[in-house]
Amino acid sequence: MEFPQQPQQQRPAGDGKIIYPLGVKEITDKISNDEVVKRLKLVVKTYMDMDQDSEEEKQQYLALALHLASEFFLRNPNKDVRLLVACCLADIFRIYAPEAPYTSHDKLKEIFLFITRQLKGLEDTKSPQFNRYFYLLENLAWVKSYNICFELEDCNEIFIQLFKTLFSVINNSHNQKVQMHMLDLMSSIIMEGDGVTQELLDTILINLIPAHKNLNKQAYDLAKTLLKRTVQTIETCIASFFNQVLVMGKSSVSDLSEHVFDLIQELFAIDPLLLVSVMPQLEFKLKSNDGEERLAVVKLLAKLFGAKDSELATQNRPLWQCFLGRFNDIHVPVRLECVKFASHCLMNHPDLAKDLTDFLKVRSHDPEEAIRHDVIVTIINAGKKDLNLVNDQLLGFVRERMLDKRWRVRKEAMMGLAQLYKKYCLHHEAGKESALKISWIKDKLLHIYYQNSIDDKLLVEKIFAQYMVPHSLETEEKMKCLYYLYACLDTNAVKALNEMWKCQNMLRGLVRELLDLHKLPTSEANTTAMFGKLMTIAKNLPDPGKAQDFMKKFNQVLGEDEKLRLQLEQLISPTCSCKQAEQCVREITRKLTFPKQPTNPFLEMVKFLLERIAPVHIDSEAISALVKLLNKSIEGTADDEDEGVTPDTAIRAGLELLKVLSFTHPTAFHSAETYESLLQCLKMEDDKVAEAAIQIFRNTGQKIETELPQIRSTLIPILHQKAKRGTPHQAKQAVHCIHAIFHNKEVQLAQIFEPLSRSLNADVPEQLITPLVSLGHISMLAPDQFASPMKSIVANFIVKDLLMNDRSVGNKNGRLWTADDEVSPEVLAKVQAIKLLVRWLLGMKNNLSKSANSTLRLLSAMLVSEGDLTEQKKISKSDMSRLRLAAGSAIMKLAQEPCYHDIITPEQFQLCGLVINDECYQVRQIFAQKLHVALAKLLLPLEYMAVFALCAKDPVKERRAHARQCLLKNISVRREYIKQNPMAHEKLLSLLPEYVVPYMIHLLAHDPDLTKPQDLEQLRDVKECLWFMLEVLMTKNENNSHSFLRKMVENIKQTKDAQAPDDPKANEKLYILCDVALFVIANKSTSCHLDSPKDPVLPSKFFTPPDKDFINDKEYLSPEAKIVLQTGKIQVGFVISATEETAQPSGKKRAAPASDGTENSVSSNPSAGSQPPANKPRRGRPPKNAAGVATPDKEAGATTGGGAGRGRKRAAPAQDPATAASADSISGKTPKQQKEAEPKRAAPQRQIDLQR
Repeated sequence: MEFPQQPQQQRPAGDGKIIYPLGVKEITDKISNDEVVKRLKLVVKTYMDMDQDSEEEKQQYLALALHLASEFFLRNPNKDVRLLVACCLADIFRIYAPEAPYTSHDKLKEIFLFITRQLKGLEDTKSPQFNRYFYLLENLAWVKSYNICFELEDCNEIFIQLFKTLFSVINNSHNQKVQMHMLDLMSSIIMEGDGVTQELLDTILINLIPAHKNLNKQAYDLAKTLLKRTVQTIETCIASFFNQVLVMGKSSVSDLSEHVFDLIQELFAIDPLLLVSVMPQLEFKLKSNDGEERLAVVKLLAKLFGAKDSELATQNRPLWQCFLGRFNDIHVPVRLECVKFASHCLMNHPDLAKDLTDFLKVRSHDPEEAIRHDVIVTIINAGKKDLNLVNDQLLGFVRERMLDKRWRVRKEAMMGLAQLYKKYCLHHEAGKESALKISWIKDKLLHIYYQNSIDDKLLVEKIFAQYMVPHSLETEEKMKCLYYLYACLDTNAVKALNEMWKCQNMLRGLVRELLDLHKLPTSEANTTAMFGKLMTIAKNLPDPGKAQDFMKKFNQVLGEDEKLRLQLEQLISPTCSCKQAEQCVREITRKLTFPKQPTNPFLEMVKFLLERIAPVHIDSEAISALVKLLNKSIEGTADDEDEGVTPDTAIRAGLELLKVLSFTHPTAFHSAETYESLLQCLKMEDDKVAEAAIQIFRNTGQKIETELPQIRSTLIPILHQKAKRGTPHQAKQAVHCIHAIFHNKEVQLAQIFEPLSRSLNADVPEQLITPLVSLGHISMLAPDQFASPMKSIVANFIVKDLLMNDRSVGNKNGRLWTADDEVSPEVLAKVQAIKLLVRWLLGMKNNLSKSANSTLRLLSAMLVSEGDLTEQKKISKSDMSRLRLAAGSAIMKLAQEPCYHDIITPEQFQLCGLVINDECYQVRQIFAQKLHVALAKLLLPLEYMAVFALCAKDPVKERRAHARQCLLKNISVRREYIKQNPMAHEKLLSLLPEYVVPYMIHLLAHDPDLTKPQDLEQLRDVKECLWFMLEVLMTKNENNSHSFLRKMVENIKQTKDAQAPDDPKANEKLYILCDVALFVIANKSTSCHLDSPKDPVLPSKFFTPPDKDFINDKEYLSPEAKIVLQTGKIQVGFVISATEETAQPSGKKRAAPASDGTENSVSSNPSAGSQPPANKPRRGRPPKNAAGVATPDKEAGATTGGGAGRGRKRAAPAQDPATAASADSISGKTPKQQKEAEPKRAAPQRQIDLQR
């Protein structure tokens, strides 16, 4: 500001003589410092006692006041002198206020800088002079003396020095008054001045920077309180500072520019009002093009929004929305920072969870692994603090990440959910409502056991042992936990848990076999066998490659250390208790620990093995505890309702649990108390409970006869009763139980067989089912003992009396499938009769009596007749479906026995395979599952895998997807088996997946749908079937397998169809199939034209040996056909050329002979009903147009007229027989012809296209 011309320094009245207070001599530089101090103290006392109203004294001591501002005093080296002078000057400003006696601006500046310097004495509170320093401060604050400086041009220098001084001297020894006077002094300068300069603002703000804050906490508190007190005044100055730095980019305006984000955070914590104008500038910064700059702003705002009591998100919604937008930032660190912020936000601001949910959902699918990982950590941390902080949607994101492609993410998700489960479901830390909210966790965690990764399986096992049923609990508590967990699991989780125990038991068995090999003398065969066991064990550990090396090393250690072997033998012993197991694991671990080696991957791998094989949950004591819990549930004294299950559910689940454990820990069951409880279960009305109890006896009762005679005498009559009059499942288990645990089984089985065989009566089918089951299993277990009577029963009763007669008329509701309880007793009896035939043959295991040939012909006839063997039209469609399924499954079961597989003809194999294209969805579904299971266990010959190629025609997408998964699994199993078993190389013809191709080509060549092999649509369907299999086989080109496939197909083309070698049409179909296969292979592989690694061998049962004089180099595919196969589309021109010849309908349902030389058509009167022709051909699939496409939920209730399409991607709606053969897909007419034919058709229906 501009000052007027300064007047001369005011002079005292009179002659200018200095008047000192009474008793004070003159103070000059001639006297000593001590004397100066002594005299000044009196002066100070005088000024202290004066007030503003003492006009006479003011005038009297004016000269003294001016004298005290002289150079002698202001620059005196003695600090006591300076302090006393400063106190005098402060009082002078008080007394002469509002006009100071010093009018020179330079003098005023010098005086205030002098006073400011003296304030440094406040630092030492223990100084004898501290009270004088405090008086000085108090006086200055009370009078607001520094406000005089506002008139000075360079007052800012004084204020800056003052503020710096006060912030530097403040410390924790100062009392509240000192801080209050400092605040008064500084706040008056800020609030009464014209504004705060940047330099002055810096002196305040610097105390907020973390580095300074940590050095002097009191200075931070002083600055914080000062800012709070002056918020209204200083806010504009702060806004100006941040505006220049953030918006205008002028970092030079202050040395604090690089600390702007730290300052904003601190200022927000002090008072959000300080940043009212700054927040919009941050929104601008959030949209910066510089990723690092956005990251800095995001870090800042994360702290502001996430602070405990922050209301910024509600008060500044635009900024909040802009911040949320950074969750989708292109810069990875920004997204990562946003996700980390979400954790604090969820915990401190639950009301914002809804806003965060959608953004976390997107980030849970982020391409960056670290971000997906942190999303899980964010949600789990919030959930562990309080489950109410995370909604179901957020927990759902974690559940999804359990299937993440990255192991680190999957592990975090699974462990996080496991911790929540243990906290809220196991320990009930937040009540039943919270436990119910996350009750799904246990099921989903166990479902992960279905994953292929061994890491996933091992983690599930670890979670189960530590979080779901903690092995550290006491036995009773542990078993109660397991008992009710098992009762609450869903079906798939139960299967996973059972599979887990099965895998662990299998691994224990492998280790046991390895230890047995160590007891044998060293030999090459022994070494080879050991290697095989080690490789299999390594497959069940993480990182199988490294595991193999570590297992070899472990095996070497076992060979050298007998004590270690003994420890391991005890660990896997059936009698090992849980406590002993833990002790063994500790001992083995201790022996393999090397103190000087901080990380020991070998030891870690061995620990994985020990954790898998150690029985940490189940022993004899545990089984006893489980049985006691079961007894309590039966008696009604258990806590079933409190645990969320009904007593019936608890009993049934408890028995199922014991049944599963009886497979893996049979020795633990051997006690009279356990068996007494199981006998009580046998007497219960619940069929499932009794069945499970019998199975437990079967699995564990080998010593009952010798050691527990009382149990034996009670058990035998019960088993006899169940075998004769129990449910089919009970009867089966009872027969097997007798066979497994009793020495005089022949006598026992005869006592069951004879009365049952005499009581067979086909007129009472409902009483036949259990006897047929029992007789079938008895004949399988004791074939020689009952060979003669069984042959008579089969010939006279099973075939002639039961299967070849229809005594009752089925329900004509037209449904293709009905529930089990709606199936007629007669059909159930026939199904069991078919199973009896199979069991009887499986027991004999020979075909000396040609009984197997007769049975196979009977089963084939049943398939040809659509399930209606008598063709009397008495049986309902749903019952026919049951019988078709039973017949197809029976052939497949017999094929698992080598002596019967050899006599199954190609025609019978084809009939069996066509069941997978049955018109009934449930038949297709169940048959495919049975086929898959038998193939995966390597029980069925390789040719049966070719049947899955027909699934390409299934109209239901889920069935096609399931078939593809089955193929992948089966091919994987076979390849793995070949790798793990060196002896398998001698049986490659029956094991190598590529060898399925000849069987597939032969099967498709005899597909009833392939009536016109040159028809473009039929060729396209054939190509789909071939590619369905080839796609899976050609995923990898291992050992140049693509050229091997090509060579194999080329070889087939040089042979003839062994099923009909002299039939040119049959051979033409075969060659066309070969050309289509070659076309597909060549189009999908660039390496198929290389030389084949070996010459393929073709099955002689299906192909004739190649004739040296026969060279088949003919091209069977037309150019049009190749275009169709390439594009999958049939052009109109191609359709016209394809319809120049007469179209022949194809399928399982025989069409009436053509009477006029044109199209075959079914000419029948719907009202009168249509009877099948007498010369019915073997069963195939119906025409496509006759397809009433059935889906799983529609099929059961859909009525079908002319039969539903089995396994069709394109199928027409159900039609009556009169119009069935006239549908578009059969007629072969061009669009024009179809249009002309429209008026002639009755009620045309739109064709349905079921998408793949």
